[in-house]
Amino acid sequence: MKSKIMASYTIKLGDNSNIFLLNEKNETVSVLELLKECGDRRVLAFDGVMGAGKTTLIKQLVEEMGSTDVVNSPTFAIVNVYDVEQPYRGEVYHFDCYRLKNLREALDLGAEEYLYSGNYCLVEWPEVLSPILPEDTVWLKIVPQENGDRRLEIEDQ
Repeated sequence: MKSKIMASYTIKLGDNSNIFLLNEKNETVSVLELLKECGDRRVLAFDGVMGAGKTTLIKQLVEEMGSTDVVNSPTFAIVNVYDVEQPYRGEVYHFDCYRLKNLREALDLGAEEYLYSGNYCLVEWPEVLSPILPEDTVWLKIVPQENGDRRLEIEDQ
């Protein structure tokens, strides 16, 4: 099945290392707009090269969802859990699968339980999980641009 681009944005770096999004009309929008694009779907796979800004985007998204937790990459823990305010269902799971060697390691840490929990799952380096990702997973591809901005494409696979 061929992927379809649902929306695209430009990611710009703002003050204090915060980022902001520009929609296709060049209007500034909140990163929460990404959740609106996803509708009821709760698993978001963030794809991009090392340093593309996956963790930075997730950090800001979780903060704008109302979390007061410290948001950082779960590179060694593999998954972090953040408490967020309603209407986002209480917990968000943030995966960093970069260090996973294979699907068995993901299954051993209970990845399926997280992915099918009904809570938001934000997955960096999602390739190793692809066999168990829900069919309705939304892919967010981040591509660095020459001017330092990032291009973000939200894809329906």
